[in-house]
Amino acid sequence: MNIIEGIEGDYLETKKSNLIFDIKGLFHPNNRKICYLRFYPHLNGDRLKKGIKYRKIYNLNDRFSLLRAKYPKYLFYSEELDLEVQSVMNQEIKKIYTPREYWHNLNEKRHLSEIEQHSKNLCELFINKGGISQDSIGITGSAMVGLNKDDSDIDLIIYGTENSYDFQEKLPTLLEGITELRKYNVTEYKNHFNWRVGGSDISFGNFMKSEKRKLHQGKFHGCDYFIRYIKSPNDWKGNYYDNKYTNLGRIKIRALIKDSKDSIFTPCSYKIEPLELLDKNLVSNEIEFKDILEINSYRARFCEHAKDGEIVLVEGKLEKVNFANNVEFHRILLTDQAIDKMIILN
Repeated sequence: MNIIEGIEGDYLETKKSNLIFDIKGLFHPNNRKICYLRFYPHLNGDRLKKGIKYRKIYNLNDRFSLLRAKYPKYLFYSEELDLEVQSVMNQEIKKIYTPREYWHNLNEKRHLSEIEQHSKNLCELFINKGGISQDSIGITGSAMVGLNKDDSDIDLIIYGTENSYDFQEKLPTLLEGITELRKYNVTEYKNHFNWRVGGSDISFGNFMKSEKRKLHQGKFHGCDYFIRYIKSPNDWKGNYYDNKYTNLGRIKIRALIKDSKDSIFTPCSYKIEPLELLDKNLVSNEIEFKDILEINSYRARFCEHAKDGEIVLVEGKLEKVNFANNVEFHRILLTDQAIDKMIILN
């Protein structure tokens, strides 16, 4: 499968500042990559790469604060997204790291670290038992850029729309039949809860309604693993400039999930029928409630979150979507860890 460089799951390194960003989404402006800071040089950093100490940064607000204070040129207001994002101009990119290349390199490497060996073994397991082809899988995350620690996760990417659907259907059988591969236990879910929804008002009970069913995460030989699915390039709709989003404020509704098949992908998507307006803080009162047709998110915590026929409480940013100056509808975008939510009600 021919996958272009510089998409979701890839990382990039800047030339002078030696910052490392994770690239977000499938579409980008012609002159830059939309990406979010992941590692930055620090004298007291706990990770080492080519003589430079690094720290990892995860919280989205912390990432913006650091860039605003020290590297403001990596902040960019996108008119198409109607949003301030983090990005790097093409001419400032030193290197793009891809999960495909890293997976290939591991196959050629003789001496592997423990996390590299587990990552390679998990890929081989999914190829041999799950029917994934060699060129439809990759390994991303801190190991890909040489900044992993002993307790780092295994982060896998599976490419291809049909590959992803087929493999997701096989995962329950793999989880039942392979002792080294399992879902989280209750204690691990509690740790996961603090990481995923810490700072929000979501209860552990509501968290578990979705989380306990998710198949794309768990443990392999004691290591956390996470699988991200990317659609085939032929299924990417349009380009960066075809999609125009307008921020309309915040909204909270009750909705019926009509189609969740694309909830496994990054970005994830749910087709919905809005049922009841619960709260709003919008820029206009002329918005048609019935035109809210989707829930979308680039955040992994919302993948596999709800199923067809379920009723959810959803709270997030309401956007007007215009595709190629033709198709127009509204969506709820979930981005903020503390205040955005989707909770199963039935």
